[in-house]
Amino acid sequence: MIFILSFFLFLGGLIYGMYLLRFGLLNLSTNTFRKWLINLTDTYWKGLLLGTFISVFFQNGSIVMVITVGLVAARMLSFPQSFGVILGANIGSTIKIELITTHFQGYVVLLAFIGAILCLIKNRNSISIGYALMGISLLFGALWGFEMIGPPISGLKYVSNMFLNADHNKFFSILTGTTFTAIVQSVNVLNGITVDFLSIGGIDLSAGVAFILGGNMGACVTVLLATIGSGKKAWLTAFAYTWLNVLGVALFYPLIDILASIGINLSAHPDIQLAHINIIFNVILSLVVLPFSNQFVKLIQKIHKQIT
Repeated sequence: MIFILSFFLFLGGLIYGMYLLRFGLLNLSTNTFRKWLINLTDTYWKGLLLGTFISVFFQNGSIVMVITVGLVAARMLSFPQSFGVILGANIGSTIKIELITTHFQGYVVLLAFIGAILCLIKNRNSISIGYALMGISLLFGALWGFEMIGPPISGLKYVSNMFLNADHNKFFSILTGTTFTAIVQSVNVLNGITVDFLSIGGIDLSAGVAFILGGNMGACVTVLLATIGSGKKAWLTAFAYTWLNVLGVALFYPLIDILASIGINLSAHPDIQLAHINIIFNVILSLVVLPFSNQFVKLIQKIHKQIT
């Protein structure tokens, strides 16, 4: 019961954090920030590099995508400009760099405090930045909350059986990874469970790869939830991220055994194997799509023309 209540509490925090972020950005009347964003995303290559950098900084691709959706909803970024950031977010979220990100969680409370102080200043831009900072803090807090309740949920017997029973069916493994990630809102929790099962020999590496591929699709649910109450263009950004991952998984589905073989040749440790495979998947996917970004953006607009 406590897990169910916690789930809805963190879900509410995620949605309300997105509301605060969107509200703050919408009321931020500064041309400098807008021009800075436009200059950094005026080509898909620039957007990819920006998305990669900020995803490495935050070590959370979902956070970067949620913030990107907020920028599009606030009309500071156009949908086409956001697509390069989407490609970069997929790459950056797979890179584990232990620099300033190691203790970044400790600064979230500080961000919320600074945001609250700024809201007390009788200046439109200060208040807007304050709301945006508090929104970002809530987003981080909600996603970390999902990560905290993830391990207890994974320890439930029927959850363990679900993973073990999916071992010999790649499609079911992908579906399991997608569903689990969508529920706990954390690819990191899925990675940890998958590594645990690999370490005890409960599943083979091919099943582990399928779980991770499914996790990439499940992560899209976080972005879709954050889009609730946003404008039409923000929905296009969320749909583009979702389609990118769904089509990517479909493309790599026949190559799961090959990816597993590559992972085995790169390392003897399950966690490193999965990390390398995840990087290979996301880097190749983003670089393959990058030259066709214009066509992909137009395709998304055509598929979802009812909201354009």
